[in-house]
Amino acid sequence: MEPGPTTTLAAAFLTAVELRGERVALRHKSRGLWRPITWAEYGQQVRRIALALMASGLAPGDRACILGETCPEWFFVDHAIITSGAISVGIYATNAPEQVAHVLDDCGARVLFVENEEQLDKVLQVRERVPALGRIVVFDMEGLRGFDDPMVTSLAAFAEQGAAASAVQAEQWRARAAAVAPGDTAILIYTSGTTGPPKGAMISHANLVFQAAALHAVMPFGPADEILSFLPLSHIAERLLSALRPVFHGAIVNIVENRDTAPQNIREISPTVFFAVPRLWEKFHSRAVIAARDGTAFERLAFGLAFDAANRVLALRAAGERVPLWLELAWRLADRTVLHRTRKLIGMERARYVTTGAAPIAPELIRWYLALGLDMMQAYGMTETAGVASLPPPGVRRHGSVGVALPGTEIRLSEAGEILVRGPHVFGGYWNNPARTAEVMVDGWLHTGDIGTMDEDGFIRVVDRLKDIIITSGGKNVAPSEIENELKFSPYIADAVVIGEAQPYLTALVMIDYENVARYAQDHAIPFTDYASLCAHEGIQALVAAEVEAVNDRFARVEQIKAFRVIDVQLTTEDEEFTPTLKLKRNVVARRHKALIDAMYRSGREAGAMGGARAPGALVEER
Repeated sequence: MEPGPTTTLAAAFLTAVELRGERVALRHKSRGLWRPITWAEYGQQVRRIALALMASGLAPGDRACILGETCPEWFFVDHAIITSGAISVGIYATNAPEQVAHVLDDCGARVLFVENEEQLDKVLQVRERVPALGRIVVFDMEGLRGFDDPMVTSLAAFAEQGAAASAVQAEQWRARAAAVAPGDTAILIYTSGTTGPPKGAMISHANLVFQAAALHAVMPFGPADEILSFLPLSHIAERLLSALRPVFHGAIVNIVENRDTAPQNIREISPTVFFAVPRLWEKFHSRAVIAARDGTAFERLAFGLAFDAANRVLALRAAGERVPLWLELAWRLADRTVLHRTRKLIGMERARYVTTGAAPIAPELIRWYLALGLDMMQAYGMTETAGVASLPPPGVRRHGSVGVALPGTEIRLSEAGEILVRGPHVFGGYWNNPARTAEVMVDGWLHTGDIGTMDEDGFIRVVDRLKDIIITSGGKNVAPSEIENELKFSPYIADAVVIGEAQPYLTALVMIDYENVARYAQDHAIPFTDYASLCAHEGIQALVAAEVEAVNDRFARVEQIKAFRVIDVQLTTEDEEFTPTLKLKRNVVARRHKALIDAMYRSGREAGAMGGARAPGALVEER
């Protein structure tokens, strides 16, 4: 089934169920086994929940929210809301009660679906502040056996109401799905953002259908493909890949047990189509590099020679030059042995498409994956473009580029270098926020807030977020993400934030990769008792300093890091510093670690006054 200009996601889902019947739509892991869900079962679950929603008074255009991690019920409820003509609104499972209240109140949610007791507790703390909310439905009632609240019911009981609906009511549901228009809002995506309260981006059926068609033109997949769904479905990228495109093209979606088991589940499934944020690609790279370093001398040699041969082949092909026969044979041998085993180590031995997006990534990391034999693509887009705006064309990769505009999309640069986008996938504005909508939508063009460049062939390079550009006290403009991405390419650095606004030089806050650094400490007899003591040891400070200096060699003097501090608190995705897509919130990091930042610049001033004395393990030697 191919999306057309008059198709809606609601109508497409019903058609998919009728056409595919007993074919597998989803798999999920339960009690150690991957259990299939057919399209017929998928459709039955959606129908029951949709009929229960209609019986509860949910009208076309009303909003219903889903709060939870990725699970089969998320998929069922999402399509039930959409096929009933309402608007589906995802809420990140990592959101605090205050953030949950903001989304519920801002969108005026009538019904809320929550994953479990933990998510229900958040809502019960704030429900007095969301007067429109009339019903809460819980997927997993474990721990709630004796709980009694007139507003709360289980998903099983809720779906039973729909199962008891009459044939006439079922036809009314189908009529509702058929009545949905392409221009109607299908979903609200609340931007996780790195500053300010989340805004609800209105994404229409037409936006989503265009995305499915445009992506299929450059990255087609079908019923034989396998997808692994593990990122939050509240994010546009995962929603697009796992919940939308398979409706039109039929790939099987495998749902992970939980975030912690994702690496294991990836190796079990070995997906053919895989999207991940840069942080996961960085972890895969670190795992492979450290595994090679921990191998025998022969294994380390073989690993180095394999990547050397692959990089040489890539360079010659990129230059349009002939690959010598001896090198071609060496590369083919490496691909069938060392590189294949490395792909298998990270669960990518069957991958046809691997894509990164949602945050900047180091070009060197993409080059490493290309050498590994994975045709990695860096997509560019955002919530406001309903996902993707640009993607490399099939078989064409340009270093540091996010490709060209999708078919049917227009991209240009403003006089200030800001990337502007226009096309059928550009959103309809922010819910209840016309002022902010008017700021980003000017004369039909979406102002992305990203600074970029474009070559004569239309290949786009994203430099940084406009608001993140650092202007030093010397008036130099610096794009911090380029430096941060290079730092994160190190297997010992998990994340970094470059500081320097209105300062004489750049500094950085660094988060170590605990697993790899702890292994380094053990291998080098460095004693430590906990995360903080590991970070503080002079041997680890020297390790990080060496990695920073190696990165400095790749940049101009004004872009070099002159001092760093290691954050000695182990951050997780639950912490305020991270967005749900694992991007560090620069302003939160700067606020919470102000003392470390002040100490770096104070040490620099004192060192200058003392003729260049260096604070141990903190200042990088200037070359």
